[in-house]
Amino acid sequence: MTALRVGLTGGIASGKSTVGAMLAGMGCVVTDADALVADLYRPGEPGAQAVADLFGPRMLKPDGSVDKETLGPAVFADPASRKRLEQAIHPLVGRRYLEILESAGDGAVVVFEVPLLAETGGRGRYDAVVTVEAPAELRLDRAVERGLDRDQAAARMEAQARSKDRRAAADFVIENAGGLDELRAQVEALCSDLKRRAQRS
Repeated sequence: MTALRVGLTGGIASGKSTVGAMLAGMGCVVTDADALVADLYRPGEPGAQAVADLFGPRMLKPDGSVDKETLGPAVFADPASRKRLEQAIHPLVGRRYLEILESAGDGAVVVFEVPLLAETGGRGRYDAVVTVEAPAELRLDRAVERGLDRDQAAARMEAQARSKDRRAAADFVIENAGGLDELRAQVEALCSDLKRRAQRS
């Protein structure tokens, strides 16, 4: 028996982070790439060392952590630099993810939030895939409520996979067009199913 690997995806402002938080509260191990990168960028961690090796010590704060405010603009303005950073960091993220799987133990449900799962063809990395879906107009309203400019939010939505493509890649679909109680009921049912699968894996 091993841990069950679950990919959690969904378009911008679909509510996948809310679903992830609910699953964590129900006993699942939940993380995402951003959290793993943030961990790797702490003082003394291999991600911080990789950034310093690639771009120099000026990219680190005095405490040895990565200065993301300096690194971000420098890297995203230069595709070659971004590719070098990704080539260095992605294997470290993968290794950290495997460590989480191993430490979670047999029969655990390990959920990894992956915004671009359908776009990157990552279906095969997971035992089960969950997508959180909501009507496009509702998602757009939610994104604007979070502080995004409406045109920016629309552009991000346009760059992501279509709902039908995420649904086609998923084993479970959470419909998030109603209230929190309705969402929680779906997540509870999902969690029960995932835990049953984990016990059989």
